[in-house]
Parts: sequence; structure tokens; C-alpha cells
Amino acid sequence: MNYVWAFVVGGLFCVVGQILIDKTKMTPARILVCFVTAGVILTALGLYEPIVKFGGAGATVPLTGFGYALAEGVKRGLQEHGLLGAFTGGVSGTAGGIAAAVFFGYVISLIFKPGDKS
Repeated sequence: MNYVWAFVVGGLFCVVGQILIDKTKMTPARILVCFVTAGVILTALGLYEPIVKFGGAGATVPLTGFGYALAEGVKRGLQEHGLLGAFTGGVSGTAGGIAAAVFFGYVISLIFKPGDKS
């Protein structure tokens, strides 16, 4: 059942994103920022942790999950290192995702040649 709930929760995030694309004039970049910010805010309010426990990867993999990881990293950094940890905790909490994005982005750039879309 864990796979089903992960699929349902992740799918609901996708539905919200698609509705924002279809019904608003928001650009995909703004929607991305809204999702990450929503993840941070919901984590700060204590509302995202139950979603993560229920939806597993369906809640931690999407962009809101990145915001969740940032907020959790900041909380952990504050507890371990004080005020300096507030600045470094978010990066250390998301370092794996950032490193993977850079690595795979580089690999894909070697495989495919970007061109002008016109």
C-alpha cells in the first residue's frame, strides 16, 4: 500500500501544478518557486511531516519535498550549530539532491546537443 499512497500523494501534487499551469498565467518557474516555498512553510508550521509519513516518496520527491528538506536541514543546523547552522543547514540538508542535479545535468548535456527552438 505504500506505493499506492506515494503515487496518490505525488499525483495530487502534479494535479495542483497542472491546474496552476492551465488556469493561471503563472510561468513554470514561478510555480516551481511556489512549490518549494510551500514545502518550507508547511514544514515550518508542522503540517508537512504528516504528509511525508503518509505519502513517503510521493511527498519527498516533488518540489515541495525539496522545500521540506531545506527546512529540516535548517532546523537541524540551528540545533547543532546555532545561528550559523541556519545558513548552512539548508544546503547540507539538500546536498544530495543538488549534487545529483548538477551531475545528471552535466551528463545529459554531454549526450544531447542543445539547439535553438526557433
